[in-house]
Amino acid sequence: MMEEKDFVETTVSRENVFNGKIISVAVDQVVLADGTQAERELVFHPGGVGIIAITEDEKLILVKQFRKPFERTMLEIPAGKIERDEKDPRKTAIRELEEETGLGCSSMEAIYDFSLSPGFANEILYLYQAKGLYPVARPADQDEDERIELQFVTLAEAKELIKSKAIFDSKTIMAIQYWELEQLRKK
Repeated sequence: MMEEKDFVETTVSRENVFNGKIISVAVDQVVLADGTQAERELVFHPGGVGIIAITEDEKLILVKQFRKPFERTMLEIPAGKIERDEKDPRKTAIRELEEETGLGCSSMEAIYDFSLSPGFANEILYLYQAKGLYPVARPADQDEDERIELQFVTLAEAKELIKSKAIFDSKTIMAIQYWELEQLRKK
């Protein structure tokens, strides 16, 4: 069995390739524990949040929006990136819920956090569940470049949307699986 030290990669040099509003890209030259040299392309991202928001009538709130990398609209749970000056993902989740749905909540509970593409990116997504939803009188504005539409779906409908690939992203699939497990625990 290999020891932890056998997995370590030592960075020899880093070339910063791109610094954008959201991501930074670098190329690292590394040496593996056995002396082998390799190159690693890395994407640095401040992280994001996803929110499971279920209405009193047991419907999950989804956001429909165009996703440029896939050149299509997608259905996702409300979500957003952590701003560089934000330190508390929970506050980001509260802000994003309000911006995207016009709703506030009495509690925002952390579910779990996870990496999205650990092979090349350091982005962590923090998944929360909003409870005690209520309309906000004057909700924060959506981002200027966002065009979204809300949809409300039952658990059965959500599972069908996964099968048809209308729901295609990992955070939303994980949120729906979490919701289903919670339903099973209640039985």
